[in-house]
Amino acid sequence: MINHQDILNDIQNMTTQLIRVGLSVKQNFPICKSFPNQVYEVNYANMQDLSIVLKNRKYEEIYDELESNNNFNIKMIDGALLQLLYTYQTKILIRHRLAFFPSPYLESFQNEPEIYEDDEIYADILEKNIMAVPIRFDYDPNNFQEIYHPKCHLTLGQFKNCRIPVSSPITPSLFISFILRNFYNTAFQKFSNELTFQDALFNETITNLEKKLLHLAIF
Repeated sequence: MINHQDILNDIQNMTTQLIRVGLSVKQNFPICKSFPNQVYEVNYANMQDLSIVLKNRKYEEIYDELESNNNFNIKMIDGALLQLLYTYQTKILIRHRLAFFPSPYLESFQNEPEIYEDDEIYADILEKNIMAVPIRFDYDPNNFQEIYHPKCHLTLGQFKNCRIPVSSPITPSLFISFILRNFYNTAFQKFSNELTFQDALFNETITNLEKKLLHLAIF
């Protein structure tokens, strides 16, 4: 069983590795807060109110507020922000929120490629046809409604009713591996021997009916 201490250690380990290979340019290390009834929240130092990410605001405004307030775990080399938040009660995971907010200002990289083109870790962010699309993995069993609100789901592009079923909650290693493989693949390949990911997985939470839909499966 993956407990809150395992999660804390995993995020700390992944943060340290991203710093070491030069993919993280700014970071807030994870912390664990204790609350009554044996509730534990794994978030990050100086975390602030995150309600803005759910408001009907321009994406640039949401990104700017998060970035200017250092309201993230990790800021990547291209400005993308990563947030990893977990809540436990005793030893049971009751909620998580894992978010990827790409920078809406990639033009600064694309308009001056000569600054970056000699460093291959930037290869994936120099294409001019790239569009910033935020990604969020939520685990929220308290609001479960079969199909309409899967216990664990993927939301793309801040669409309110986009909830793609996911077979189980996501560990920090799995989330960061997903981000690196898909959005920083050149860097991922370059540093593959220097990055290590925990292989522990959460138990499956998807229903049989949800499995009949297009979904993300984790084995």
